[in-house]
Amino acid sequence: MGIIKAGKVVIMLAGRYAGRKAIVVKAYDSGSADRKFTHALVAGIDRYPRKVTKSMSKVKVAKRSKCKPFVKFVNVNHLMPTRYTADIELKTVVEESAFKASRPEVRKAVKKVFEERYLNQGQIKSEKKASGSKYFFAKLAF
Repeated sequence: MGIIKAGKVVIMLAGRYAGRKAIVVKAYDSGSADRKFTHALVAGIDRYPRKVTKSMSKVKVAKRSKCKPFVKFVNVNHLMPTRYTADIELKTVVEESAFKASRPEVRKAVKKVFEERYLNQGQIKSEKKASGSKYFFAKLAF
């Protein structure tokens, strides 16, 4: 699968997280020992952060910036790639061995990265990276 690579923003099509956006952490084109099909490790947002404006207090901004992430292996047939890529570095946070050992710890680490990145969206220099990040944190309207 040449399209689905690390950093690509995808939309989940099936299962519990259908309609949610995720970022591909690692793609397994030829499968693995326990999953013999083409799949990917993705980290996404189950509950999106709410809109933040300049006039809000720091406490309110902190509350509205909370999100609920998910991390899971998904068959690529259940993913729809978008034109966006996100520059959120998850490879160090979501290591396969750590993921299999303790999912809640990995989820907490991903939550921290997502919330930190959401608050620092205005400090991105590249227009392409900024648009991918903005798209990723916005809830799909359907």
